Amino acid sequence: MSQPTFEGMPERLYPAAPSRLTTYLDCPRRYRLAYLERPTPRRAPPWGHNSVGAAVHTALARWWQLPRGRRTPAAGGALLVESWLGDGFRDRAQLLRARDRARRQVERYLAGVDPDQVPLAVERTVAVRTPRAALWGRVDRIDDRPGEGAVVVDYKTGRSILTVDDARTSLALAVYAAATARTLHRPCTRVELHHLPTGDVLAWDHTEESLAEQLARVDAVAARLAGLDEAYSAGMSPERADEEFPARVGTRCGWCDFRPVCGPGRSVPQKLPWAGVADGD
Repeated sequence: MSQPTFEGMPERLYPAAPSRLTTYLDCPRRYRLAYLERPTPRRAPPWGHNSVGAAVHTALARWWQLPRGRRTPAAGGALLVESWLGDGFRDRAQLLRARDRARRQVERYLAGVDPDQVPLAVERTVAVRTPRAALWGRVDRIDDRPGEGAVVVDYKTGRSILTVDDARTSLALAVYAAATARTLHRPCTRVELHHLPTGDVLAWDHTEESLAEQLARVDAVAARLAGLDEAYSAGMSPERADEEFPARVGTRCGWCDFRPVCGPGRSVPQKLPWAGVADGD
C-alpha cells in the first residue's frame, strides 16, 4: 500500500545507492529479481573475482588503520593474505595463485602511495539529495589534494581494461562526488578509478555543470523506479511484470547472479564461478 499524502506535503524521496539505479539501467529484469521479488530468487554460486575484490578492498582500507611506522607495502600484502576469501575458485591451486597475484598488486600499488598523506576518509558513507531521490554510497577513499579539494578514489580489481571514459561517464562516481561535497562540506569534482591489475589511474575532473547533468539523470531514473516499485508492490500480473522489467539479453547474462531463474538469460551460456579470475602471470 502506498503512503497516504496530503496537499502541501513534500513528495517522498526514493532511497537508493547508485548500484540499485545502475542495476536497473543495465537490466530491468535483474533489478526486479534483486530488489523486488520476495523471497529473493536463488542466485548463482559465489564468484571468485568477487572474493578477490573484497579482499583487496579490505586490505587497502585496513592499511590506513596501521600505525604510521607499519604502513609499508609488505604490510599491505600481509593484510591481503589475512583478508583472503576462499569462495568461487576452481581449486586450491588457483586460489593460491590468485592470492599471490593480488598480494603483489597490492604491494606494487602501495609502493606509490605516500603513507603520510592520510586520506580525509576511508570506506566513508556519504549522502546527497535530488528533488526526488535520497542517495548514499560508500566511498573507498576520499583524498585531500592541495589545489584540488576532496578527490573520490574508487579501487578496481577486474581484468577489464578501463579508460578515462569509464571515470567520466560513471553515474556512481558522480553521485559520490556530489555526496562527498555535501557530507564533508568541501569542494569535490575530481573522481579517480585506481585499477590495481595494471596500476592505471583513470581520472576525470567534473564541472558543476557535468555533475548537475549526472544528478538530473539519477533523479529521472529514481522517479521512474519509485513508480515501478510501487506498482509492483501493489500487484502486477506476471505478463505485465515481464513487460515493465524486460531482460536485456547479452554476454553479461553469463555472469548474472540470477541467470538460473531468468528464462531469457538462460539462453546465454553460464560462466563458471572462477572464469573471472586471471589464471596466469
